[in-house]
Amino acid sequence: MTRTCWRAAAWCGTFVVVWCLLGGTTAWGQLADRKALTLAVVKQIAAAANAEAEKNNWTVVIAIVDEGGHLVYLERRDETQIGSIEVAIEKAKTAARFKRPTKALDDALTGGRMAILALPGALPLEGGLPIAVDGKVLGAIGVSGVTGQQDAQIAQAGVDALPKILGK
Repeated sequence: MTRTCWRAAAWCGTFVVVWCLLGGTTAWGQLADRKALTLAVVKQIAAAANAEAEKNNWTVVIAIVDEGGHLVYLERRDETQIGSIEVAIEKAKTAARFKRPTKALDDALTGGRMAILALPGALPLEGGLPIAVDGKVLGAIGVSGVTGQQDAQIAQAGVDALPKILGK
């Protein structure tokens, strides 16, 4: 390496150090660190929900989505009606998008709030629950195949397993 190259390399290295010391990395500090559901965790949530369905001999579809409502995992128990596949996915998406149980929308509709039907991407049927950690929604679970209350019971079993899965 020539003497000029060494000087240029030294100057560049010095610039990077000074830039970092003067706050050049503050932009990184402004970004949020997010937790996300991993496939391993999602499978354990689904297993807990499936155990509840199996215990009651209920045939259902269990769908889990990420915080944006994108499907991460789907499980269809044997003999479950095909129509429950999309319903479970939409329940999960609704719970993730609106950050609340789908029962809240179901109750509002039952109470006469017809505007619920006009909400884009909302399925007001009980059985979808957000999956949250430390108050942050990381995704949601949707279950379909039996009654809304039974679907919600299965979904709740999955959500209730999360603290144990995470060791909390």
